[in-house]
Amino acid sequence: MNRPIPLISPIADLQSRTDTRQIPIDKVGIKDIRHPIVIADRAGREQHTVATFNMYVNLPHSFKGTHMSRFVEILNNNEYEITVKSFKQMIREMSQLLKAESGHIEMSFPYFVTKSAPVSGVKSLLDYEVTFIGQTVNNEPTVLVKVVVPITTLCPCSKEISEYGAHNQRSHVTVCVRTRDFIWIEELIDMVEKVASCELYGLLKRPDEKYVTERAYDNPKFVEDIVRDVAIQLNADDRIGAYSVESENFESIHNHSAYAMLVRDKDADKTEDPL
Repeated sequence: MNRPIPLISPIADLQSRTDTRQIPIDKVGIKDIRHPIVIADRAGREQHTVATFNMYVNLPHSFKGTHMSRFVEILNNNEYEITVKSFKQMIREMSQLLKAESGHIEMSFPYFVTKSAPVSGVKSLLDYEVTFIGQTVNNEPTVLVKVVVPITTLCPCSKEISEYGAHNQRSHVTVCVRTRDFIWIEELIDMVEKVASCELYGLLKRPDEKYVTERAYDNPKFVEDIVRDVAIQLNADDRIGAYSVESENFESIHNHSAYAMLVRDKDADKTEDPL
């Protein structure tokens, strides 16, 4: 005996209902979702890693909510691995799918560079924190690249006032750029490491440790020196349209950090934060 097929009632879509409070929301979406990505490096290889995504759109005052599942759908529509090229397209797709005027995606991931120790030449990997920040307004996407570079800094004041020795510390320099043309992540890292008291390495032998200790002592830098020296290089690079530079020293003789920051929009020739 054939039984009749039951009718399925439409499922309520609460997010699409009208909200009467007349308050728009600047960002609504999901945070801390992980997804595989592929990043090409300067050596011609591909790095397969996992990125953490934050994805937001604006919400007009008339809508009660956004469709959270669609953010996950966008990630999975980009197949198993996301590339730099597909990242920019993802921003545009997100705004279109969610019918938003503006969208924002942050993709943060560890990035590895093979480094050779300065004396022994022994090779090792050093990791850097990299973030791509995509924004779209009226369906026009822009991408910022941010990289956190760990370095060693040695205090010029400590060296000047001490009869022997000087205190140093590990520091994080954060560079965020809006580019006019393609630039390798390694190039941004190079700009920071070349102005440090000394760069870091994953593996050092005794002759290398002697070198980096003496290198830092001969090249003392305040946080102010670091941000200014990085800015000189960014100013001279025509591929960079705007940037911010931050330097934070995790002090070895204090229970606080020393910090400096500067920003510049070269395209607009302004000094307020363009990022």
